[in-house]
Amino acid sequence: MAQKDKDNKNNLPEEELIEEVPVEEEEVVDLAEEVEALKDKNLRLQAEYQNFRHRTQKEKEALLSYGNEQLLINLLPVLDNFKRAKETMAQIEGGQAFAEGIELIERSLDEFAKKEQLEPLHVVGETFDPHQHHAVLTEEVEGTPEGIVLEELQTGYKLKEKIIRPAMVKVSK
Repeated sequence: MAQKDKDNKNNLPEEELIEEVPVEEEEVVDLAEEVEALKDKNLRLQAEYQNFRHRTQKEKEALLSYGNEQLLINLLPVLDNFKRAKETMAQIEGGQAFAEGIELIERSLDEFAKKEQLEPLHVVGETFDPHQHHAVLTEEVEGTPEGIVLEELQTGYKLKEKIIRPAMVKVSK
């Protein structure tokens, strides 16, 4: 049977043979283009997947790194109140024992904050930086250049390298 098909092809007129070849070449070209398109699509999907993995990894790291941020932000007023209480109790007659107790609690909270990489900003004498400072007062001081932090009115804090509360300050003008 195979021999019969071969004989039939050999008996075809030349025109029919010529027509048959271009159709096959077109199919090959079409298939080659389709293969290239699929390769390109595959490469794009691989790149998209790698970007997705990279992005989710960064999000996971940020969540682990700053997951406790809101808790620590909510803890800041407590730290402020302990500092105020310690200062007030030290000024009251007979309040020294209370002041010492408050200082122990404050120290414990400070150790906790340090473990969590929550650090107070030390800003007096620095040049005013709106990313780290919140200017609430200005004062003209002779001999002091403009824009220098003169006094810290409320402590600012950073969690790792991120400022979570700017310091309230008085700035020279």
